[in-house]
Formats: sequence, C-alpha cells, structure tokens
Amino acid sequence: MGSIERTQGFEKAHVSLAGKFAGIASSLFPRQIVHLADAAESGLRELPGVIALARADVPAIERMGTGARLTYADPVSEATFGALVALAAAGGGPVAADPESLSVLALADRLAGTDIPVLINGPTGTGKEVLSQFIHNRSARAGKPFVAVNCAAIPETMLEALLFGHQKGAFTGANAAGEGFFRAAEGGTLLLDEIAEMPLSLQAKLLRALQEGEVVPVGATTPVKVDVRIIACANRDLPLEVEEGRFRADLYYRLNVFPMTLSALRERPNDIVPLAFAMLLRHAPQGQQVPWLTDGAVAMLKQHGWPGNIRELENVMRRALVLAGNEAAIGTQHIVFDRPARLVERTPEPASQVDFDEAGAGAKLSKVVQLSEARAIMETLDACGGKRAEAARQLGISERTLRYRLASFREAGLAVGGRR
Repeated sequence: MGSIERTQGFEKAHVSLAGKFAGIASSLFPRQIVHLADAAESGLRELPGVIALARADVPAIERMGTGARLTYADPVSEATFGALVALAAAGGGPVAADPESLSVLALADRLAGTDIPVLINGPTGTGKEVLSQFIHNRSARAGKPFVAVNCAAIPETMLEALLFGHQKGAFTGANAAGEGFFRAAEGGTLLLDEIAEMPLSLQAKLLRALQEGEVVPVGATTPVKVDVRIIACANRDLPLEVEEGRFRADLYYRLNVFPMTLSALRERPNDIVPLAFAMLLRHAPQGQQVPWLTDGAVAMLKQHGWPGNIRELENVMRRALVLAGNEAAIGTQHIVFDRPARLVERTPEPASQVDFDEAGAGAKLSKVVQLSEARAIMETLDACGGKRAEAARQLGISERTLRYRLASFREAGLAVGGRR
C-alpha cells in the first residue's frame, strides 16, 4: 500500500489546504505513493504519483500520467478540498473526508491485520464492497484472490454448486467439475454480499464450512479443506431477520465476530464532494480535461437526500458529464437527480401509523401516489397480522419488493409504525 507525502513547497505555498488536509491524511490509504507538491517546484517529474497544485483565477484538473495538476482559485472552497481528496485516492484507495467514514477506515485497517470474519451492515449503494476490498488489500492475504459473490444475484438452485463446487455429472448439465467460489478464493478473501438473501437450507452448509474450514462439493462425499477469510455484507437488519426466523442465529453469531456499519451517504455529508470528483475522474474520457464543480453545483449535491446513496451519486455525475459536454465546469443546469431534490430530513418522530394528512391540497402527484401505495400496503399488513410473506402474496409482489417499499417509505419520512 502507498502513502501520502507532502513537499515543503506544498506546505509553504498552500497553507490553508495543507492545514486542512493534514487533519485527514493519516486516515487515507492510497494504493500507491502520492506526492503533494507545488507546481513551481523543480524535479517533480522524478516523483511518482505527483499532484502539483497551483493558484489561478480559473480552477481546473489536468491528469498527467500517474499524477495530476490541480489549479484552484479558492483554497477554502469545498470543491478545492474535495478535488484534492479525490486525486489523492485516484490510485485505487477509498475516497473519504467525513469523520465517520475516516473512523470506519481506521478501524478497517486494524481489522485487516487479523483473520477474523467481518460483517458489514449498511444500505444498498454505500460502499460495502469497496470497504471489503480495502480490508483484503491491507491484509496479509492481499496477494491472493479476492472473490465477491452476490447471494441475491444467483438462483437458489445454483448457489450451492457455485459456492462449494461440484463434481462432473453431479447434476444435469454438469459436463465438467467446478471448483466453486470457496476454492477459487483459496488463501484470499471471499465476500458474501447480501448474505441475508441466502436460503435457510444453504445457511446450514455455509455454517459448517466456516466452522470446519472445509467444503463438500455437490456430488462428492469427501470434504475439501479451504483457507479463506470471510467478509459478509447485509443491507437488512440481521438481528430482526434472526428473530423472525429468516436467518439462522448460529450463522449470524459465527459471522458477527466484528460488526461494522456504513451509514447512508446523506449522513456523511463531507464525503459527497470528494466522491463526486472521484466519479468525474473515473468517467471523464482520457485525454480530456476533468470538469470542475461550481459552488452552485456543490450546494445542490449537499442538499440532496441521496436515497440511492453512492450509486445514485455516480449516476448524477455521469449524467452531468454528458450534459456539460466540453464545458470546463459543471453547473446547476447540469445536475439532474434520479428523483426531485429534497433537503436532508431529520429522523421523524415516532408514530403509530402512516400520516396521510400530508396528502392534502397542493400535494404533488408523486407524493399522493406514494401515500396511497403506503396505505394499501399497511392495510394489507394489518389484515395479515404483520406477516410479510402473506401480505406480499395478497398484494401480488415478492417479499423482497415489499421490504424495499417499506424502506422507501421510511426514507421519505413516512412513519410505518409497528414491527413488520
């Protein structure tokens, strides 16, 4: 792993930025060596990963090989600092500037030195896989495979064979043996994303694999030893899933050796601008100047609620690149959200039922539709005694869709009281 080095020229010529950056530098973990320097210094070409800074009336980012030139007008603007953080992480390290995110990274770095299982909780799109990859890269297993498996994306009938492997002829279409993800990750790390979607029947076999350090391929009778570190991710409340019988308690406690939580993007606002610049650096075509973010654009990004978290932010920045074309800066006219922007909302006061009074005169059609949908779902849940599976059948939707609908109601500030 790399480090961040600051030259004396950078410290003297860019005092405001240097002071602010010093407060987070020790919590950033770039994958390569990064040198922060003043653009007027000599010998910069001899240094790897140089980010050369300069003052000018028009801010700009210019990529140069493994480094970049950052020209800025206002040393205290959020855009300037966000661009610097994004450039420092451009080599592949996590992008973070919010105190909460920095503390999570510091803890993850300590965990990387151990071999214990890690359980990462957090809403969809908050960077759980990025954090898992970071733990792997900082560990002694970094030179071995990192294999990510989305348990929700694989049909139940195939998941066992893909996880544990299978022998030739074990089932129809098995024309050759398969090693499975556990053996593919031998010596490295296996990420089990959306672990809560794994069927109960397979959870028991996963528990044995974790306890015994061995797997039994489909169609085989002899177990095969494996040396794999497990990181599991979930976007649902696993203790509640255990309580309601949808997740095995023994597997939960086996995975929950060290739990970590990633908050929604709206709860770590200082990450928004650095992540926005990181998306611009990732998606702006090579050979072209990376557009700047105006103060108005930054304000819009900071005020949005980000229900889709980092994935939504990436969509917005890719859209902005298309709308801006060859312009040097992205302004408010280029920022188009997946849904209408709204101010970040405080946690609503507890309530026993959905407040439908707010759908009165002047309410937007989308709000009225959402409230009507919420009413139908909550009435069906009440009629089914709070049983989600039965309610989903009556509504003609899957149980997973029902959970997502309930989550979206909470994000919109609708109290859906009662344990469902």
